[in-house]
Amino acid sequence: MKLQIIEPTQKKAYNQVVTHPLQSFEWGEFREKTGVKVIRQGFFEADKLIDGFSLTIHPIPHTPFTIGYLPKGKIPSRELLSTLKKIGQEEKCIFIQLEPDIQKDQLSEFPTKATQLGLKPSIRPLFTKYTFVLDLTQSEEELLKNLHPKTRYNIRVAQKHNVSVAERNTDDAFGTYLRLTEETTKRQRFYAHNLKYHTLQWQTLPHVAKPPFAELSSHLLLANYNSKTLAAWIVFVFKDTLYYPYGASSSEHKEAMASTLMMWETIKFAKRLGLRHFDMWGSLGPDPDPLDSWYGFHRFKQGFRPKHVEFVGSFDLVIRPLLYQGFSFADSIRWLLLKVKK
Repeated sequence: MKLQIIEPTQKKAYNQVVTHPLQSFEWGEFREKTGVKVIRQGFFEADKLIDGFSLTIHPIPHTPFTIGYLPKGKIPSRELLSTLKKIGQEEKCIFIQLEPDIQKDQLSEFPTKATQLGLKPSIRPLFTKYTFVLDLTQSEEELLKNLHPKTRYNIRVAQKHNVSVAERNTDDAFGTYLRLTEETTKRQRFYAHNLKYHTLQWQTLPHVAKPPFAELSSHLLLANYNSKTLAAWIVFVFKDTLYYPYGASSSEHKEAMASTLMMWETIKFAKRLGLRHFDMWGSLGPDPDPLDSWYGFHRFKQGFRPKHVEFVGSFDLVIRPLLYQGFSFADSIRWLLLKVKK
């Protein structure tokens, strides 16, 4: 097996062997525009690409060291970990964080295997361990019937208010999305990507989904009521799945239930494309705390009766053990200060 850098001419072949938007060639192009170093390599047998990965390198401010991040890859093999360790040494990484795109019920023994491979449970997971996934192979009638009664009722309320939902991949629509994103972030007081990040993402990813959807595409959906946009969502299409990574909403006219209709119309949008799954991009665990700041969002998604999915978790490949211990302590202090500030 031979390891090679993936060239732009190999984009199609590379996308065929990865499973998630965050590992797609297009996402790597976007991350490079944000100033992040992307290392994209593939394993070849007889000149055929059989596997690949994208690793991002993140400098630690005021130090010569970095952190590597490999989100939503496959289950790490010894060959991959050996390759990552070599890259980590060359890039002065303290550690490389891996968050495989593997559901726990598909590989329940992985935490034990991870320890055997020399991985440690992550200091601080970056991607949520849980998500909701809706089966889109059901008919529209079945999906509607399976909704929580309150969710189904709220859809009817939005329809009676004449809320409309449509895809709008225009500069004006994106400007509205940015405005609502800023409003939502301030209102809910959570940490989010800045406007430059969203803008570069929007400018880089294509907005046309072409079967078999081997190219990552980004789509903007708006929910309007009385000429006002009450919700704006960006969704991704990759392979057979729709993903919902970004959403923003207005604090006005909550009685119109625009977000509930937005979710229902997003499901219908995915079905029109012939997709098989809708990954809602995160949830709380199986026994969520009603006092958790994300509980309302969790319950909102839950109302559409998706499957609750748990991933195998987040693991660190430690390159420099002593620095790793120091970083762990400093990172804990940093997050404590951020919580106090919030």
